[in-house]
Amino acid sequence: MERTLVADALAVTAPQREITVCGWIRTRRDAREFSFVEVNDGSCLSNIQCIVDAGTPAHAGLGEAATGAAVSVRGELVASPGKGQQWEIRARAVHVFGGADPETFPLQKKRHSDEFLRTIAHLRARTNKYGAAFRVRSEAARAVHDFFHERRFAWVHTPILTGSDCEGAGEMFRVTTLGGPANPAEDFFGRTCNLTVSGQLEAEALALGLGRVYTFGPTFRAENSNTPRHAAEFWMIEPEMAFADLDDIMELGEGLTRHVVDHCLTHCERDLALFDNFVDKGLLERLRGMLRHPFARCSYGEAIDILQDCGREFTYPVAFGVDLQTEHERYLAEEHYQRPVIVYNYPKEIKAFYMRANDDGETVAAMDVLVPRIGELIGGSQREERLDRLEARIAELGQHPEDYWWYLDLRRFGSAPHAGFGLGFERLLMMLTGISNIRDVIPFPRTPGSLEF
Repeated sequence: MERTLVADALAVTAPQREITVCGWIRTRRDAREFSFVEVNDGSCLSNIQCIVDAGTPAHAGLGEAATGAAVSVRGELVASPGKGQQWEIRARAVHVFGGADPETFPLQKKRHSDEFLRTIAHLRARTNKYGAAFRVRSEAARAVHDFFHERRFAWVHTPILTGSDCEGAGEMFRVTTLGGPANPAEDFFGRTCNLTVSGQLEAEALALGLGRVYTFGPTFRAENSNTPRHAAEFWMIEPEMAFADLDDIMELGEGLTRHVVDHCLTHCERDLALFDNFVDKGLLERLRGMLRHPFARCSYGEAIDILQDCGREFTYPVAFGVDLQTEHERYLAEEHYQRPVIVYNYPKEIKAFYMRANDDGETVAAMDVLVPRIGELIGGSQREERLDRLEARIAELGQHPEDYWWYLDLRRFGSAPHAGFGLGFERLLMMLTGISNIRDVIPFPRTPGSLEF
């Protein structure tokens, strides 16, 4: 079907004698001599106005089509006398692909609550807010791939089905072909199988052969949490680099974040302006500020001192050895540093088994990138490349070394310093749009009790 995207039609520099657009009717206003029909096809935030003269074949083709109907409009693209729009279409033919009953189509009003729109996730991409959110999601993903491609990282695909627990938290979805009580020995793989919480371990193996790799795909966490920051299925960006240390991934994490922000400010300007106007006042200035100044850096110990001395009474008390909570992370980024901050060298007791032990015996070479309004955006570390240290840490945490035989092999055969991190893609999108609930940056969110779409 030959057609012009609305975004392209609105960007032309001269009238067009013949043009066809397809999309969904956003509004229709009827006058005695013509109808104004606003059409949007999802390619941009703006609608294109179509003038359909009464008594013409085009008007007959339009019929009673109203908001929500899918149509094609063919006609002449001419300069518009109306405010806020450069071009409009003088329709010569209109075809209705599918109508939408005005009595039951749920997107009749201008504004709907986010809670209501989550109940019709299959339709909410037709609204301004969610159309913009998912276009930003697309451009941000493109920027991620561009960033790593320019730096000679190989994009690798790691398994979704796994027998390993990368995080050691036990919050994993079980996968089975057996009905009722399952005996793992009788199951498809002959052992317990789960949905992955991270592609990191496999990415490490590939990095220790390809040098620089990254994964970008879905991960799963069976955490029964209904907070605005948690979902059961979410996307992670996980680079791994051989012959790299903690400083290298701090630079990489900051560079990636700034690159995506810059790309979206350039390519999603109108969509981000919508969020700045209606969702999060000051969003654009905050994003531009991330490009003007380098990220701050401080050790975990320094962060604890700042939090203890700030005079703020936190819900979760602060002491050396506790994991930083969102309220602590946001204070550091929003109030103390007033910009993103990278906190590094965390106590080993609150970090995963694979993180490299520092010489002090108390901390590991870990880092988190904290950003305003979100808290933790990136978590990473230099990986433990010393076989004896890694085996001891696995045993110390009560895990089974035989489950990680292949991971330990990487330390037996040509071990090398290496490092990597995980960036939660949905949290990045929340930072970019100002949207405060993770459910609203995922087209079809998976949360406890929600598996309808």
